[in-house]
Amino acid sequence: MIIRTILIAVFILQSMDLLAQPDKVDSVTQTKEKIKKGWNFGGVPAVAFDSDIGFEYGLIVNTFNYGNGDVYPRYKHSIYAEWSRTTKGSGTNQIKYDSEYLIPKIRVNAELSFFTEQALYFYGFNGYNAFYNADYEDKNSPLYVSKMYYRIDRKLTRLKFDFQGNITDRKLRWLLGYTYFNNQIGRVNFDQLNKGKSQNDKLKDTTLLYDKFVGWGMIPEDQKNGGVTNLIKAGIVYDTRDNEPNPMKGIWTEAMIWAAPSFIDNRYSFAKLVITHRQYFTLKKEVLNLAYRVSYQAKIAGEIPFYMLSYIFNSTTIRDGLGGAKTLRGVLRNRVVGNDLLYGNIEIRWKFLRMVKFNQNFYMALAMFTDAGMVTGKYKFNTSNTDAQAYLDMGSSEKLHQSYGAGLYGAMNQNFVVSLNYGLAVDSRDGDRGMYIGLDFLF
Repeated sequence: MIIRTILIAVFILQSMDLLAQPDKVDSVTQTKEKIKKGWNFGGVPAVAFDSDIGFEYGLIVNTFNYGNGDVYPRYKHSIYAEWSRTTKGSGTNQIKYDSEYLIPKIRVNAELSFFTEQALYFYGFNGYNAFYNADYEDKNSPLYVSKMYYRIDRKLTRLKFDFQGNITDRKLRWLLGYTYFNNQIGRVNFDQLNKGKSQNDKLKDTTLLYDKFVGWGMIPEDQKNGGVTNLIKAGIVYDTRDNEPNPMKGIWTEAMIWAAPSFIDNRYSFAKLVITHRQYFTLKKEVLNLAYRVSYQAKIAGEIPFYMLSYIFNSTTIRDGLGGAKTLRGVLRNRVVGNDLLYGNIEIRWKFLRMVKFNQNFYMALAMFTDAGMVTGKYKFNTSNTDAQAYLDMGSSEKLHQSYGAGLYGAMNQNFVVSLNYGLAVDSRDGDRGMYIGLDFLF
């Protein structure tokens, strides 16, 4: 697993420096924040390494405009940009924009992204119904097949425009949006991954799970290479959060329909219902809070192609899952895939240190969490092949996938948040553990 190493040490070292000089620090509740104005820039290097993917290098920049400071800690404009590459050809090119002030009284959320993933996880469908054996990836096991056995190659282009406006007041809003997906799917490119390796270190090019699913007809011929999907969404949002990046109190609930109708050039037409509820409780003012999230995402019409199954939707972001950094921490990424999904997270967040340094507001926080989710509606596919049926017979009945762990966070001006999360899977069929270094709280 790749461990993204973003330099969270900047925040940690500042905290250590501050702790070593107590005369410069007030208590957590007494430190008075500076009201921020104008443009503020936050940036960290993106660094990672994996022997099969290569060395990753790049930069993440998140800039915020606070205007004259009258809305702080809210911002007037946010621009997020990431550029990263690996020596084996994978990479991220992404720019996102968020503002309530570009169009008066309308919140605009836009994104343009291009992702290349040469070893994206693919475990099959319907959670524990999909048989998983870690020995197939373990070179020291007599059952070893290939480290790439549960992987595919994906190139994804995504373009998104979302709009929110008030219905009655700022708390209750309508939501409309459009997202373009171009998924290009294929088997792992072993020639690319093996470049520069000695003969003993080269990956074994053999039949992968994806190859078997295509050969057995479980992935249709017209889906095996991916395709274009045009999604429109409409819904309502109720939002009483006191601070979006890390609320101390409030509710954030949304109900949406995501649809891929045939009249906008979709080969496969379908619709999904997405309902997500999040709530935040203050346990100690400005210091300790409890947060939880519950989401139900279900197909309500049509047929979802396999290459669109792994996406998790909400009003502002689109993630891969279930499993991984942004859904079930510690569970293998994309381990839980089906037509209908239910998942939840609960965590306690403790802001243990605040400071004003370099004319910026900083705080450090710790979190303890538990995550869970499962497939509630199976993805239907061709099972007429006898080998396919034998594979399915090795699987288990679906049940809750669970994980737990802890996180460390460093925030600048409340909006730029660097995160380090470490999660442990409860069941070995979901993997072992995961470390995730990135940006933002989970929700």
